[in-house]
Amino acid sequence: MKYQLAFFFRKSLQDYIIIKKIENKIMVTKRFIVQLGCGTDQHGHDNDCTHAAQKAIKNAISNNCLTGLLEICNLTTPKQLLQMKVHVKIGAPFPETIDKKKVLKAVPFGEKSIEIVKGGLVVKGVKIEELGDTSDMMIMCNAAVTVSIDE
Repeated sequence: MKYQLAFFFRKSLQDYIIIKKIENKIMVTKRFIVQLGCGTDQHGHDNDCTHAAQKAIKNAISNNCLTGLLEICNLTTPKQLLQMKVHVKIGAPFPETIDKKKVLKAVPFGEKSIEIVKGGLVVKGVKIEELGDTSDMMIMCNAAVTVSIDE
């Protein structure tokens, strides 16, 4: 399958649309919503950021109801809703420790993708060995969850 990809910037709105040409059919991908969240793991399990990243995604999406997908974008069937694009960007203090597959399970549906960058915070807490803590560090991750649709 041959395709072309181009970005167009609209300075007044500071956003972008992606135009793809796939087998002579023009597809325009537009962002519908960007949701932001923060998640913490207070137990610092071997500096693994996976749990904090999952919590950050859940925090980002938990207070949104994307009714516009149905009412404005006319995505009315489950099959259409599954085709929405969901891109997750995680800021984590130890990005190499994240299990991407586990983190993406926090996204309920859609065509999922993930990007992990250095970010977040590490803060001194308390170590409670009975909880399985391996350090006294608390881990904080940030998430930006972008939902896009093709037109």
